[in-house]
Amino acid sequence: MKIALGQINPTVGDFSGNAAKIIDFSRRAQSAGAGMILFPELSVCGYPPRDLVERPSFVTRNRESAERIAAQTKGIGVICGLVTPADSDAGKSVNNSAALLMDGKVAFIQSKMLLPTYDVFDEMRNFAPAKKQELFPFCGNRMALTICEDAWNDKQFWVKRLYTVDPVEALIQAGGNFVLNISASPFWIGKRELRRDMLASIARQHKVPVVLVNQVGGNDSLVFDGSSLVLNREGNVIAQGLSFEEDLIYFDSQSLTGEMHQEVAGDEASAYSALVLGTRDYIQKCGFQKAIVGLSGGIDSALTAVIAADAVGAENVIGVGMPGPYSSPGSIEDARMLAKNLGIRFELLSINPAYEAYRQILHDVFAGLPQDVTEENIQARARGTLLMALSNKFGAIVLSTGNKSELGVGYCTLYGDMVGGLAVISDVPKTLVYRLSAYVNSRRPVIPQSTLEKPPSAELRPDQKDSDSLPPYEVLDAILEDYIEDSHSAEQIAADRKFDIQLVKRVIRMVDRAEYKRQQAAPGLKISPKAFGYGRRVPIAAKFET
Repeated sequence: MKIALGQINPTVGDFSGNAAKIIDFSRRAQSAGAGMILFPELSVCGYPPRDLVERPSFVTRNRESAERIAAQTKGIGVICGLVTPADSDAGKSVNNSAALLMDGKVAFIQSKMLLPTYDVFDEMRNFAPAKKQELFPFCGNRMALTICEDAWNDKQFWVKRLYTVDPVEALIQAGGNFVLNISASPFWIGKRELRRDMLASIARQHKVPVVLVNQVGGNDSLVFDGSSLVLNREGNVIAQGLSFEEDLIYFDSQSLTGEMHQEVAGDEASAYSALVLGTRDYIQKCGFQKAIVGLSGGIDSALTAVIAADAVGAENVIGVGMPGPYSSPGSIEDARMLAKNLGIRFELLSINPAYEAYRQILHDVFAGLPQDVTEENIQARARGTLLMALSNKFGAIVLSTGNKSELGVGYCTLYGDMVGGLAVISDVPKTLVYRLSAYVNSRRPVIPQSTLEKPPSAELRPDQKDSDSLPPYEVLDAILEDYIEDSHSAEQIAADRKFDIQLVKRVIRMVDRAEYKRQQAAPGLKISPKAFGYGRRVPIAAKFET
């Protein structure tokens, strides 16, 4: 039988919009001769719904939407993710479930058994785990229907397993011969390869076809890449969906042949596509149409502006140059040239009058005290005030431009360069910023060469360079990766990397001291295994020394 994968981009709580997508994709699949179509995890309500599932009205709307979908998709089997009432003693009122809709009604329901509680996941907070799972028959097969994490506990693949049970193994031991998995599996660099290898291990071990349909799109900090897959019994990919786009993919359940749609290849191209998709969805799903980016002439703001233009169109991006007393003429010209190359609106607003006004107001209070970082931060905060004024006046969202390296060590100013509604590149280390900028220019040279070549500087004091305060970025990024993503100690990092132990400890102290800043930062887009945000929960008031 011809089976379809409906790789869609749902919005959390948009029941009418999500249902319309599911109905449209189902009808298209039926017209193409498909007998079944699969949609991602919680596709009816959007993923992740988080604490919205505690609201009875949300659960009711979710059920009503599923019933409407069933009534309007007769003639094709539809598997979609939804929230269902739980019969549980765990104190949770709902399950994360998958429903098979056939002949206008709900024919089968399977609930998720493994509820992840690591990194960005906190499903045990919201859902009750399934007590049991069952098979359902379809087109001569006994289908093992699983939901995302249910497939992530194969003892042949993982050295250390997180759960004592393996739902896939249990369903196959019960007679299942075809594994279906509906997922909302977030993207990070390397995740697609890991996901493919894991599914291939299941297919080869159990000698069964494995089907995964994955959500696509951005919801808050998470970006979902799609990249849906079908693997044969030997673990070979026989059908594949696009990356970072909605898609409709077909395969034959008997011959195990299907459509191979081209994925985005390479780390830089994938990371860039994820940032564009995440930015577009965050802006539009939050109800904005336009974006504002402060353009310093540096590489971080340049990359952010390029992403914004690709996300929502150059006509919807405003670049703002805000020269101050220490801004170089070259930086102003680089900002102007970038805006021209991108075709975005450019405004030049000097902060000098505001800066001098602040200094005059504070003159008597600061009398006798030397000039220091205070005056630097006043410049950054004057810029932040202007950006937010433009945001209010034009109804546009400000995109902050700080990278992961700066945010990691607190090389940023609260209520200054950190202002904004979305921190686009806050999970992009500085070294990756350069690689992504080179990738951008390989497609079309829009970032000025001088921006790529000049030493990084905040330009908040005469002849300032980032290297005055920070180690070289290739050293800093290596330390941050080891400490933040892998939780290595200072001694281990120094030994493994051959770095000076005092340098490593200094960087770690900077990271720990900056936690209060990061917890006030705008949401950022996750593209690494461990991003700052709700996937990294570290106390602010703490004295633990690594």
